[in-house]
Amino acid sequence: MSTFAAAKKAKLKKTKKNKNIRNRMNQSKLTAHGAILLANIIFGLGIPVTKLLLDDWVSPMTYMATRSLGAAVVFWIIAAFMRPEPVERRDLLVIMGGGLMGFVISQTLTAWALDFTSPVYFSLIATLTPVAVMLTAALFIGERLTPLKAVGVLLGIAGAVLMVVMGQTLGSGTNDLLGITLALLSVLTWALYIIITRKVTAKYTPVTQMKYIFLISAVVTVPIAWPELSAQPLFGADTFGWTGAIEMAFIVLMATVLGYFLIPYSMKTLSATTVSIYTNLQPMVASFVAIAIGQDRMTWDKPVAAILVLLSAYIVTVVEVKRTT
Repeated sequence: MSTFAAAKKAKLKKTKKNKNIRNRMNQSKLTAHGAILLANIIFGLGIPVTKLLLDDWVSPMTYMATRSLGAAVVFWIIAAFMRPEPVERRDLLVIMGGGLMGFVISQTLTAWALDFTSPVYFSLIATLTPVAVMLTAALFIGERLTPLKAVGVLLGIAGAVLMVVMGQTLGSGTNDLLGITLALLSVLTWALYIIITRKVTAKYTPVTQMKYIFLISAVVTVPIAWPELSAQPLFGADTFGWTGAIEMAFIVLMATVLGYFLIPYSMKTLSATTVSIYTNLQPMVASFVAIAIGQDRMTWDKPVAAILVLLSAYIVTVVEVKRTT
């Protein structure tokens, strides 16, 4: 074989290899997009289901303790059938600290928020997650806040203010002002979770991360909820109902175990900003279901607020990213 033919063959082999690598990367990205899409559909469904549980079956803290303990048991069982993955002590502290921030604090605030406001208002506030991620990134890791991003933030604030003001007259919650405030705090703590764990997420499998997150969550929430457990209809011998049990099973297995597994899985391939964009699906799913089952009603302020917060998220993520690349 001539030198020229050998070189040509080597070049073709290298080209084919690079093509295979690109195909695997594209397939990996497609799978990651599918994972975060499914996670946010599940989270969107989880909002009205959580409202049903809080209205009829459990208190916010009992709800959190059940989620934490159930998810911890499932993830530790799954981990028992996997090869042990050693975790550096420093990373373990980050994982568990992030878990306290992103699950215990954020989801407890979520439960309290849904106790006071409607699923539609809550889900619209959740759409501000990309804005919250951008703000926390600017504060804690020095990401530059451009004028365009500032416009996005102002639009998001305008949407939140509209919900607060109109919630006092048109809202269907027991205290929409308090509920929306708690929802905003929930979004901020979730954004902190994403920022805190962004590096550690890429180092370990989702199961390893989740088993420690929900272990520390259960250790914190179960003792707090234990004294009131017997008074909850879901756990009372005379008040137990399969409807509540099925709703709680959905929250534990789907909105907690599967949903929280898919997030770190997708973050191994996608950026935190891209992951946060998919949060925009949650209000669409949650609003449709909540209105369909009579948990909320459509009023003029909701679509206007939706336009403002979705436009805010779009500017902060898609438009700004295109502008700077």
